[in-house]
Amino acid sequence: MPKVEEILSSIESLPKEEFGRLRDWFYERDWERWDRQIEEDSESGKLDFLVKGALDENEETTRSE
Repeated sequence: MPKVEEILSSIESLPKEEFGRLRDWFYERDWERWDRQIEEDSESGKLDFLVKGALDENEETTRSE
């Protein structure tokens, strides 16, 4: 398996269009991982504090109107 330095060197030598394709591929993979992590955290209850905070804020706003 190539070392990171070899991969970086190969990336540096890519033509502009190929570099763009690779960049887009990385962005897409990064977003997919982010989406999976958010989904897992939501399903496990790790994000419940955000929902509670938003509901509490909404309740306070509604009472003050």
